[in-house]
Amino acid sequence: MEHMDQILMKAQTLIEALPYIQKFNNKKVVVKYGGSAMLDENLQSNVIKDVALLKLIGMQPIIVHGGGKEITKWLGLLGHESKFVEGLRVTDTQTMEVAEMVLGKVNKNLVQMVEKLGVKAVGISGKDGATLKVEKRTVNGQDIGFVGNIKEVNTDLINTLIENNFVPVIAPIGLDDDFQNYNINADDAACAVATAVGAEKLVFLTDIEGVYADPKDKSSLISVLTLEKADELLSSGFIGGGMLPKLKNCVDAVKNGVSRVHILDGRIEHCLLLEFFTNRGIGTAIIKKDSIYDNELE
Repeated sequence: MEHMDQILMKAQTLIEALPYIQKFNNKKVVVKYGGSAMLDENLQSNVIKDVALLKLIGMQPIIVHGGGKEITKWLGLLGHESKFVEGLRVTDTQTMEVAEMVLGKVNKNLVQMVEKLGVKAVGISGKDGATLKVEKRTVNGQDIGFVGNIKEVNTDLINTLIENNFVPVIAPIGLDDDFQNYNINADDAACAVATAVGAEKLVFLTDIEGVYADPKDKSSLISVLTLEKADELLSSGFIGGGMLPKLKNCVDAVKNGVSRVHILDGRIEHCLLLEFFTNRGIGTAIIKKDSIYDNELE
């Protein structure tokens, strides 16, 4: 039998979560799912359990997923080299076909996992219901193939699914005005969807602990980052690599109405629950302006 102290600790954890559950009841939450959390079966299972719990306690989760490493793997098996320009995959006709097939497989696997936990889910791509409308994207004038820049999000299908108690699971494929398929950066897709649906929270599951004031100093993790401080950090030159576009996306999302954006380490078990329902969380939260973060629920 568990020691009474352990039982009381569990009860205290539930009590600590109560005001957060009340605050976010019936609110939309977009989870951008990618990184190692997609490749490790145990982590994958825990993320999906977290999403299912969010749904069952009254929140409205939406999953936007990537699949870059899987796409690279399958292209390699076909003898097709993956090329990137400033972090974006150069997408020729064959790459586009492989990307859509792989993302479709990933999409339905996630749906299957959610359904297994007794929560209804529907997998779509941005093509369905003309959800993600795009235009061709270039990098400094360079043609990188069928890579799309989102110009409009049609929320009709997403809202219909939510209203009928489904968790939407969205693959980042879109159509242009001529109905040509385009691959979309999953971070961009998550930001666009979160902004369009008026999400209370947007969460990026990544392979790092969060945002550091100094990337070389692991003790400099920033728990709460205001827009003002985020802009200063972006201008400082300290932020580089994949974090630079991700942080820019976060800032844009908050500026466009998303209440909070979270950057979490998806390698930590149940990271969503730890960030959402405990007083200090575990990653970095980007918010509009200074507030007494711990007391925001009062």
